[in-house]
Amino acid sequence: MGDQPVRVLACGDVEGRLNALFSRVQAIQKKTGQFDLLLCVGEFFGTTPEAEAEWQQYKTGAKKASIHTYILGAASQETVKNFPNADGCELAENITYLGRRGVFTGVSGLQIAYVSGQEALQEPAPAHCFTSKDLSALVSPLTINSKFRGVDVLLTSQWPRGVWNYGNNPEVNTKSCGSGSIASLADKLKPRYHFAALEGAHYERLPYRNHVVLQENAQHVSRFIALAAVSNPAKKKYLYAFNIIPMKTMDPAELAKQPQDVTENPYRRSAKDKTEAQRTAFSAEEEEPARQFFFDLSRKQDRGSWGRGRKRPSDWDGRGRGQRHDGDQRHQGQEKQPRRHPQPPGPCWFCLASPQVEKHLVISIGTHCYVALAKGALTPRHVLILPIGHYQSVVELSSEVVEEMEKYKSALSSFYKSKGERCVLFERNYRSQHLQLQVVPVPLDRCTTEDIKEAFMVQAQEQNMELMEIPQHTDLKQIAPPGTPYFYVELDTGDKLFFRIQKHFPLQFGREVLASEAVLNIPTRADWKECKMSREEEEESCKQLREDFQQYDFAWED
Repeated sequence: MGDQPVRVLACGDVEGRLNALFSRVQAIQKKTGQFDLLLCVGEFFGTTPEAEAEWQQYKTGAKKASIHTYILGAASQETVKNFPNADGCELAENITYLGRRGVFTGVSGLQIAYVSGQEALQEPAPAHCFTSKDLSALVSPLTINSKFRGVDVLLTSQWPRGVWNYGNNPEVNTKSCGSGSIASLADKLKPRYHFAALEGAHYERLPYRNHVVLQENAQHVSRFIALAAVSNPAKKKYLYAFNIIPMKTMDPAELAKQPQDVTENPYRRSAKDKTEAQRTAFSAEEEEPARQFFFDLSRKQDRGSWGRGRKRPSDWDGRGRGQRHDGDQRHQGQEKQPRRHPQPPGPCWFCLASPQVEKHLVISIGTHCYVALAKGALTPRHVLILPIGHYQSVVELSSEVVEEMEKYKSALSSFYKSKGERCVLFERNYRSQHLQLQVVPVPLDRCTTEDIKEAFMVQAQEQNMELMEIPQHTDLKQIAPPGTPYFYVELDTGDKLFFRIQKHFPLQFGREVLASEAVLNIPTRADWKECKMSREEEEESCKQLREDFQQYDFAWED
């Protein structure tokens, strides 16, 4: 077939509804043309008398499958009887059982790896289960070849655990769904398409990459698709059609093309995330509730500035303890011990519990992050998002801090949009001890996002620096391990620019670009020291900004 695409249909749990399946396939082929093969994952056979009667029609030849159909083995003890040979065999005309595990290569060169059943939870493994030995026997002969790049298709009945990491969330119970062994298998085999079933859900994960950006050569992306059961009452998708040119006949550059919505590999969590996951799993009783940091922002201001119909944050006692006020029904002595945020080794101007913090600049306080007016702000609404605890950079943040930081980004974006502005975020992890994510609004009528991007690129080139554009869903932890100095920009379109700092870096670079004629056209405000306000002016600016931002601030309690 040369480099002609193979036309493939994939199906979820058939559960014995063969007539419904093949009628649907015939209708699709009548409308869109012939497909080359049908791949079925999950439970193919049913256990009802009706399902058994339908199967007998195909088994005896009274009926014939309208397409070459390849199926996985039993996923439960009840259906084991339908598979006479563990090594695979033809069960009826055009219906082939692939086997316990292995690799099937078609005449086109399309390579399909497969594992039947569910992960064994005990030894000896039941007939409908696979073991780690099965997976090793599948992986080793493939990956031992230095030219191995991956397989075209992977078929498993079980989902890979954690496939939703860094991606869109499925409508399943993620605490109990999936197999860790299948996740490891998918990571090693790098399938371009991975199909699974058994959960009664349809889920198409965003494509994920199989390489580390800027550290490894680009590789093809993987797509995970889970399919529902045939003729399910909720009418969830159970058939998936796609065209695929076998990897072995594809141009490497074409194969490695990255789509816009590609994400990080869900099976390769950062070391920090893995440690946290282990701590949660094995030391849950040692986990303490996150501390809510509050202090009285209106001590020198009109208390009415907090707005009506909202609870005012509790007072901050200056020693890192929140004092509860009205509405707290707990008795003294029943207060849970708050979890300590990471502490600095010495004095820090930005740790919220620190006496050095200029608390009058604070706009909003969440559980893990806070927002403050930038000292010497470029514009009246120029703010910082900062972690409450001591973290040096974004790549060192724990997952819950990252999650809340994203919520603040979204809230500020909506706030600026209401003012006719777009936001630009940048971070300089160089000669700084506490993460400061700068958030600067730029009026929509001043310039386009593309103009801002070009301004950063051009001014970087003028200073002999090469800003690299990185994919939208890239996790910075994959590019810059903790301790790596870097400069990072995020635009309102999701575009990201990154520069790994080697020796020297202009400390005001981010401000200089945004203050330049091409963007805000306020070059005299490039240096924050030239933009200082008096304490009274700062307090008045913060009061106004708090009031304006209040309706977008998720940290307020209704």
